[in-house]
Amino acid sequence: MQDAFKKEIITIEKRGVIVTMNGNMEVEEVKLNKDLNIEEQETALKQCLNEAKNEIQNKLAKIMGPMMGGLGF
Repeated sequence: MQDAFKKEIITIEKRGVIVTMNGNMEVEEVKLNKDLNIEEQETALKQCLNEAKNEIQNKLAKIMGPMMGGLGF
């Protein structure tokens, strides 16, 4: 099942900073925006990572729900 999760991919962009994460919540790719200063890049990166994690969790919950008998896991 982990292999199936790994195929789920989410890409989030904030202010030119891009993060791609798979369904195992492993970061596949990070692209920074050289036009932002360090603090702006750090903030955008944190936002991307948090949003990607949340989207992956929601996506997997929708996949797992029917498998768990609709128990809402």
